[in-house]
Amino acid sequence: MTDLPRKAVRRSVRLAALPLSYLGRTAIGMTPAEVQQRTAEQLFRTLGELKGGAMKVGQALSVFESALPDELAAPYREQLTKLQDSAPPMPTITIRSRLAEEFGADWAERLVWFDPEPVAAASIGQVHRGTWREADGTERDVAVKVQYPGADEALQADLRQFARVARTLGPLLPGIDVKPLVAELQERAAEELDYRLEAEAQKAFAAVHADDPAFVVPDVVAHSHRVLVTEWLESSGSLAQVIAGGSREERDHFGDLFARFLFASPARVGLLHADPHPGNFRICGDKLGVLDFGAVARLPHRSLPESLGRMLRIAGGSDYAEVVEQFRAEGFIKDGIRVDPERLRAYLGPLIEPTLTETFTFSREWMREQFERVQDPSGDAYGVMFRLTLPPEYLLIHRTWTGAVGVLSQLGATLPFRALMEEAVPGFADRVS
Repeated sequence: MTDLPRKAVRRSVRLAALPLSYLGRTAIGMTPAEVQQRTAEQLFRTLGELKGGAMKVGQALSVFESALPDELAAPYREQLTKLQDSAPPMPTITIRSRLAEEFGADWAERLVWFDPEPVAAASIGQVHRGTWREADGTERDVAVKVQYPGADEALQADLRQFARVARTLGPLLPGIDVKPLVAELQERAAEELDYRLEAEAQKAFAAVHADDPAFVVPDVVAHSHRVLVTEWLESSGSLAQVIAGGSREERDHFGDLFARFLFASPARVGLLHADPHPGNFRICGDKLGVLDFGAVARLPHRSLPESLGRMLRIAGGSDYAEVVEQFRAEGFIKDGIRVDPERLRAYLGPLIEPTLTETFTFSREWMREQFERVQDPSGDAYGVMFRLTLPPEYLLIHRTWTGAVGVLSQLGATLPFRALMEEAVPGFADRVS
């Protein structure tokens, strides 16, 4: 694979074939374990090879691995971890052509050394290490992110195809609803394709976190529409490695930093980093390095909505009639829709459990229980889920928070989560009894 496949028909056929191959395996009598092993390998290998929107969906799904049932989780976990940090690379000649297009024919006078082997690959681009020479002759190590040729067409085409086949992907990913995830990714696609917007966001995060005792955000060195050059971030690995084999102390420490970065950044920067998959978070000694600012929520009031904190606060109390009223006032319950307060309690109560105690231990078991509970047609929570509407301004916040909780559950981290919410989320601190 040397480039993103250009023909939309070819890509669509490969994506559409995924649910059919699953049905074929069940039909020929494989055991459930064999079916899931083969399906996981094919699903995430296909997503990684196609890159574009296919890989982006795969990376977004990766944070929900902890919700899969025990007997299905292992094969998906292995393939998802691979997908978070790797994909087949572009050839060197393609990269050089892209750099010339974006920075001009004299690009090598500034990027004086360039490693042709990528250090990381994402859904729409890959990263190479290099050396950048400033106008005064000084040099520094940099990371060069180069967008794949054809990424824009492939991203849009893949997401349209995923929207068409989302329902049939259900058996491949038990407990995970792909359709709303794909719809939200479609909303953000144009922004993520423009590295100038990413550079703007990364500059803002880097300025606020300069010399921070807990976080490292590399600054932007140069950028164009399809190439982004940033300071090189030296790290010993990603959060995925901590998930795979970190000690209890490492899981708690980096889980705490991960949560604090995501939840506190809106108040500090006015932006929410909205791509919480573990490959974007790097281990830099005791600090947490943060990369990839292509997906951010630009918050109108430069903080999370106060109404969000207020709703979480009252949902931790005993008066769920008030919760219904607040949800209706904020647009989560539409006019003419009736929601029983006690059924809403059954739906929300376990979800806000992490905010009710001094510390909370996230776990795969807890995450799995929540997914199974809200998707059980015989339970009270199931009907309520379909009566609630997520207002547009909450879409990216919701995906980010859900993804963050998925990562914390993969880590099994124990956190002072209530205190974190009180510090970071406007409207939450004044709790009710």
